[in-house]
Amino acid sequence: MKIYKTQSEVEADIKDEVLVVQGDVKFECSISIGASIKVVAGDINAGDIDAWDIDAGDINAWNIDAGDINARDINAWNIDAGDINAWNIDAGDINARDINAGDILYHAFCSAYNSIKCLSIKAKREVHSKLVCLNGSLEIKKPEETENTGKKQELIDKANELKEKADELLEKANQL
Repeated sequence: MKIYKTQSEVEADIKDEVLVVQGDVKFECSISIGASIKVVAGDINAGDIDAWDIDAGDINAWNIDAGDINARDINAWNIDAGDINAWNIDAGDINARDINAGDILYHAFCSAYNSIKCLSIKAKREVHSKLVCLNGSLEIKKPEETENTGKKQELIDKANELKEKADELLEKANQL
């Protein structure tokens, strides 16, 4: 697991406006970067994340402010993003342009500028909770649609793992 303790450690690893991390990553500090985060075959555990785009397995964070988020599961206090594509979302408040997910659980407020597509959506609060789709609508998907997405993501993850192993073997072969 890669552990970042300071913002400067994070900035040192950014190449071509992308922070690429192999495997799991933990941010022990809040980060705000003018770059995207790509976690290959791993998960993110963080406090606050402010980044252009985030691509990871699972994301556990307090607050996320990003352009687009692609993840399996997101567990966060608050999410503010462009597009969110995830299997499951458990968050305090969610604000996004489009949300495409399996199950969504939010505290009091979930809003999307365009649309929300999911298997299920539920507020943790029974009173004074609000779900808003400004220019679109809420669409409850059929389970088989999500199963295909999940299987597709599993295949992508497996392909990434195999590619990493192939790259390692090529590097070893080149050293011989």
